[in-house]
Amino acid sequence: MSGADFLVIGGGIAGLSAAASLAAHGRVLVLEAEEALGYHSSGRSVAFSHYGIGDAAVRGLTAWSHACFEADPILARTAGSLYFADEASRPRLNALGAGMARFTDAIETVDAGGIARLCPALRTGGGGAVTGLYDPTGLKLDADALLQKYAKDIRAKGGHILTGRRITAIEPAWSVRTEAGERHEAPILIDAAGSWADRIAALAGVDPLGLSPRRRTIIVVDPPAGAETADWPFVHSAAGDFYMLPEAGRLLVSPVDEIEDDPGDAAPEDYDVALAADRLEHYTNVPVTRIAHRWAGLRTFTRDRVPTAGFAPDAPGFFWLAGQGGYGFQTAPAMAAAVESLIAGTPWPDGLAALGVTAGTIGPERLRADACC
Repeated sequence: MSGADFLVIGGGIAGLSAAASLAAHGRVLVLEAEEALGYHSSGRSVAFSHYGIGDAAVRGLTAWSHACFEADPILARTAGSLYFADEASRPRLNALGAGMARFTDAIETVDAGGIARLCPALRTGGGGAVTGLYDPTGLKLDADALLQKYAKDIRAKGGHILTGRRITAIEPAWSVRTEAGERHEAPILIDAAGSWADRIAALAGVDPLGLSPRRRTIIVVDPPAGAETADWPFVHSAAGDFYMLPEAGRLLVSPVDEIEDDPGDAAPEDYDVALAADRLEHYTNVPVTRIAHRWAGLRTFTRDRVPTAGFAPDAPGFFWLAGQGGYGFQTAPAMAAAVESLIAGTPWPDGLAALGVTAGTIGPERLRADACC
């Protein structure tokens, strides 16, 4: 049996970043079910920080976190984001721009010619992209470097991380048993189990939040022969059905699918792989002659699509940290600082409230079945 002050279930970006913040306030123990950290969603993310996803709360968390990433070039590099629209999706692009403008004044409106200069592969003109928004401040995050940085911080502060520890039972106040028969105890249990967070809550006798795991597919293809893709931006359709990101000389492509799925080791399905290839050929002049790699990951959402952090109202000492959706990396510094405030009693992160994010914004109370809409 081992004891700690804070017991974190889940070794993805949410659990590790929170544990690193809490390690300054007591003994932290992180339990990860898999043999590697960030094996599921965190290890399958494109890990890009931008304002084109989420609502105002997510953008506020992203804006607060942005400065943390900019301060460390090992963790992030500047890479622009381009959001394009054809005539039919122009209203959606306008709405997206209005939402982003509250958090950055760097956005530039570009016409078809500007789109072609930024990403020559995109089809422009009749039937193609006619207008776009370009944000030069986007950040390509190094997912592995971030996970390892937080793990190093935890250990440097005396915390411990145990992998290959799948939870089989949880007793209140809080005692956790693993498949191997180990028992670990702590007065505060942080449920950062990603797609499994509701299942961990059920083991603990805590009412679930109704989290929704959604599968997303990515394929990797070669760019056209001779194409210089290193300076291409992260490209998104305003219609919300395509993105493309240059990486390591190849192109990562997704149909931006959100397929309801059960917690597990997500795998791409043939239809979604074919859909990604079709969208690439529809929006660009890149022919898909070979798919070099494919994968899928689960992005888990709350019903309002805002991450949640806070103590469960029905279980003292049980702390929710879940529903990061597709923005776990880009919001991790802000969410970790919020967790530290809510658990250790430190001041609310400076400037976060001004960005529209308070304890109530992310608290689990808003997700209760009887919560007022």
